[in-house]
Amino acid sequence: MIDPRPLWDFDDPGTSGERFLEAAERAEEPDRTSWQTQYVRALGLQERYDEALEVLDRLHSDAPEAATYLALERGRVLRSSGRVEVARPHFESAAALAAAAGLEALHVDALHMVALAAPAEEQLALNERALAVARASTDQRARDWDASLLNNIGMTHADAGDYPAALTAFEQALAARERIGDPTTIRVARWMIGWTYRNLGRREEALEIQRALKAELATVGGSDQYVDEELALLAD
Repeated sequence: MIDPRPLWDFDDPGTSGERFLEAAERAEEPDRTSWQTQYVRALGLQERYDEALEVLDRLHSDAPEAATYLALERGRVLRSSGRVEVARPHFESAAALAAAAGLEALHVDALHMVALAAPAEEQLALNERALAVARASTDQRARDWDASLLNNIGMTHADAGDYPAALTAFEQALAARERIGDPTTIRVARWMIGWTYRNLGRREEALEIQRALKAELATVGGSDQYVDEELALLAD
């Protein structure tokens, strides 16, 4: 199995794509095809959708992992290019392939993409299904999907105007992010709670979180426009 995570820099998909091509050149099949699908994903993040699909059209594999990646990344490119309804069957195919092969992390990834491609009224149930699969997994990579799924569940509640339910999900997402231990995504999870506090009218608590985030970012020489936007809204 491949693990693309160490080669990904989602803020620099161009450089990431070059890394994946290099990894593909060093690998043998079916891993070579799997690495090439990550190059495709990098192209999609650069909005080079036609090029990404052309690369996918040249790839084929019957190996479970590579076949799952092929379906998953085709779906991602289609969804990103605005063809959401066409993308969903590819995500469902990827989920089925991964489940049959016992590829737990890819299974949860595909399920989470099914939810993102679904109409709003289906998203909560689909995200909760994916969360249940993640929590039941023996693969830590699959279990760590709980953080993203809880965030998505929170956003689904927020989009429906149910901010108390959103807050519960975002608090659980923060706990998951703290378990995983990445400072950047922990800050994002804290921001989501602050954002929800503001929407609940709990302005002082929201202000406390956003001020703490701004101060913390300053200590590492960083900034965040979304933190600044929240502080401006809370200053009114």
